[in-house]
Amino acid sequence: MQSPDGPAESIETPASPEDTSASREDAAPRRPRRSLRPLAMVWRELFKYPGRMAVAGTALVVSAMSTLAIPYGFRRVIDQGFAQGADHDVIRTWFLMLLGVVVVLAIATSIRFYSVSWLGERVVADIRLRVQRHLLALAPGFFEENSPKEIASRMTADTAIIEQVVGTTVSVALRNAIMATGGVIFLFALAPSLTAGLLVAIPVVIVPITVFGRRLRVVARKSQDRVADIGAMTAEVLGALRVVQAFNQQEREGGRFSAAVERTFDTGRKRILIRAVMTAVMMFLIFGSITIIMWRGAIGVAEGTITGGTIAAFVVTAGIVAGAFGSLTEVYGDLVRGAGAASRLAELLSEEPEIASPARPQALPVPPRGKIAFEKVTFRYPTRPDMAALVDFSLTVEPGETVAIVGPSGAGKSTLFQLAERFYDPQGGVVKIDGVPLSSADPSDVRARIALVPQEGVLFAASARENLRYGRPDADDAMIWEAARAANAEDFLGMLPDGLDTFLGEDGARLSGGQRQRIAIARALLRDAPILLLDEATSALDAESERLVQDALDTLMQSRTTLVIAHRLSTVREADRIVVMDGGRIVEEGTHAALTQAGGLYARLASLQFDERATALG
Repeated sequence: MQSPDGPAESIETPASPEDTSASREDAAPRRPRRSLRPLAMVWRELFKYPGRMAVAGTALVVSAMSTLAIPYGFRRVIDQGFAQGADHDVIRTWFLMLLGVVVVLAIATSIRFYSVSWLGERVVADIRLRVQRHLLALAPGFFEENSPKEIASRMTADTAIIEQVVGTTVSVALRNAIMATGGVIFLFALAPSLTAGLLVAIPVVIVPITVFGRRLRVVARKSQDRVADIGAMTAEVLGALRVVQAFNQQEREGGRFSAAVERTFDTGRKRILIRAVMTAVMMFLIFGSITIIMWRGAIGVAEGTITGGTIAAFVVTAGIVAGAFGSLTEVYGDLVRGAGAASRLAELLSEEPEIASPARPQALPVPPRGKIAFEKVTFRYPTRPDMAALVDFSLTVEPGETVAIVGPSGAGKSTLFQLAERFYDPQGGVVKIDGVPLSSADPSDVRARIALVPQEGVLFAASARENLRYGRPDADDAMIWEAARAANAEDFLGMLPDGLDTFLGEDGARLSGGQRQRIAIARALLRDAPILLLDEATSALDAESERLVQDALDTLMQSRTTLVIAHRLSTVREADRIVVMDGGRIVEEGTHAALTQAGGLYARLASLQFDERATALG
């Protein structure tokens, strides 16, 4: 768990998935999606590959026109090939031409499928990369107000919808649009009077599409949000499965998940019902119109005003046109879902990083000294604006000095680390490193001068080598083993099945707590930064692991400016200076001996801890 005075404390009651769902549902009417405009982001990504789009577009046009050429071939075959006394050579010619059209159609369809599928995969990959890069640039405060698990769902479920839109839906839409347009032109050439009747039905079809489409957009958005809720809840519960089982809450969590699934089903059912009704209405209007027109055509054949080949070609072409319009009605629903998915991703991309490099960043001095100063700093977390985490706080840590920060929970200790690494900017005052205000410097330059050892060693699902050199990717094995030796991690790393190439599992699950901490320390050693931030790296360890980790920390702290958040006061006795905080202010400052004799807050905290330890040992 994070320290209470860090960002986590700013959220008094975490929003449950039900609350999140309700808030989204309430917000939906205020932000309706009136068009397919959010798909503009997808089109921009598509236009990055004009060559592939040209190939796909050409193949699409050829396949659509080949499809329309088949009815024309039928007309010629019926009128000339089936006539009494027809020339066999003429029959063979028209059938070979018809067969050639089929071959062209097959090849063009194959090329079209490959090209649009490639575009779908490529565009989704590019969007995921854009979103991920943008998310990594956002300040931690954004993720206090937005669930990372829900964001992860957008990166998977929503991009999958976009992939379907680009790789299938757009291709189907364009192909059917071409066939519908070309088919109507061909129908006019075959029988203008019959085709005019078809055109009368078009406005009758468009009006229901518009009415149903507006409702479908809102429901599709809600449906995607519900799916995201399920993904977020699944990740949350499985990530805390030991706690769930320890408290025998499997049934409760199953009930919560069941409720979320049912909400998703209800919203999905509404979306499906709207699409089903819309499809039924469209099909009735389209094919009903065609049936009436075919009736009129049959009368024309009986009267001898239309040839059999013409009416056959008209029937086949009208069927193709009707099918094209019918597919377009279904495609519209898919495009609406794609627009909803794109809008959710666009919301992430539209977020402006609160912490960004100035247009002309001020360079930090070289070589680095490691001095850090807080000057009259006042800070409130964005999610808790009414409560100040720091109030008129001033502290200067000289190069090479070790300063311990102690105090009760909520005193503001972890906030100092957040500001030092410029995850936030204070509302008042200034934080400086080597005399340069952090707001004037590039955040990446600031963080390059800081090494962090968190309270719980955070490891990634990767090999030991990748975790160790996370802060210094160019480190070779000799440097890694040297850091591991200094961090008392060499022995257990050498015993791993594949050495440094051993996969450590999710969050380093294959290692003990002490081993994870020592890897975190070795990682900080490799970074070789002038400023070291220690968020009490031994508070959750057993006595033996604590001794090994403390020895490693002593090595790490040598010749570095060090800020230590101390929960166990026994670990800070040797600090050059101890700063006691309470309510976001410094209330005491001095050495362990001086503060103990002063009889203030530090003496009281020390007395409580040491008395408890003596009682435990006794």
